[in-house]
Amino acid sequence: MAVIETDHLRREFEKLVAVEDLNLRIERGEVFGLLGPNGAGKTTTISMLVTLLKPTRGTARVNGCDILAEPAKVRRSIGIVFQDQTLDTLLTGRENLELHARLYGMPRGLRERRIDELLALVDLAGRAGDVVKKYSGGMRRRLEIARGLLHRPTVLFLDEPTLGLDPQTRTRTWDYVKRIVREEQTTVVLTTHYMEEADLMCDRIGIIDHGRIVALDRPSSLKAQIGGAVVRLRAKDADLKALRAIPAVTAVEARGDWIEASVREVHLHLPAILAAVPNVESVEVHAPTLDDVFLKYTGREFREEGEGEGWMEAAFKANQGGR
Repeated sequence: MAVIETDHLRREFEKLVAVEDLNLRIERGEVFGLLGPNGAGKTTTISMLVTLLKPTRGTARVNGCDILAEPAKVRRSIGIVFQDQTLDTLLTGRENLELHARLYGMPRGLRERRIDELLALVDLAGRAGDVVKKYSGGMRRRLEIARGLLHRPTVLFLDEPTLGLDPQTRTRTWDYVKRIVREEQTTVVLTTHYMEEADLMCDRIGIIDHGRIVALDRPSSLKAQIGGAVVRLRAKDADLKALRAIPAVTAVEARGDWIEASVREVHLHLPAILAAVPNVESVEVHAPTLDDVFLKYTGREFREEGEGEGWMEAAFKANQGGR
């Protein structure tokens, strides 16, 4: 059952088309990763789905509600963990959750029960009475996830949820997310620049660039499209034609003294590759990663536009007429 469906979604800012003809279908209980370079359109896409920004054309449905005709219903069915902290640091952890529950009109008995459940879920029950300014960065992030889940949203939007966290806290954060997906069938829409994180967590990944989805599939399928393992050779004045003549080699690219070749069944064909390139100084072999997929579909140029910009800031600028 689809929880999110977009219908030819488009957003323009003066002469800039930020999102172009976007058609997505995201299922209940799915963890969906929306990846892309800075300025690719993912911030604008999410801002439209959470009703912070109106599309120029097209529409979308979230939990069966139209983002244009029924924005209040959409907001009641979603939870959001923004990239930038939005907690009140002068309140305690419990008071932050209490305030959020009251804003959603949760009855007293229900909100108290849910607050206790979520504090236990994110291992903050023992620190619930402390003011948030005394929390570590990891504790604050866990509290924000608890707040996003408090009203049992059908869809949870996570904007760079583990940015700046240490590896231990990142791992524990994802344990919480996997648990709520499993136990509550929550749909999660994730943006992240950690490719290994997306590979581990996402059921499917959509890569967006220049406002369009350029790749959409399961992580394993996307990696398979690279064409086998990547062999990196360090050699001067190598004959690339000889490499390309090997049937198992699907792509060859030179980067200074380094050569990158995509190779099917590399365990069988590595001797032929080494024979085709004399004077090899160094050899590296690695399986395709999502980094390889990302670079294949988005290129290697540096993107500066939109760097570090969260959804709230982007939506505010967009409503003022900027990207």
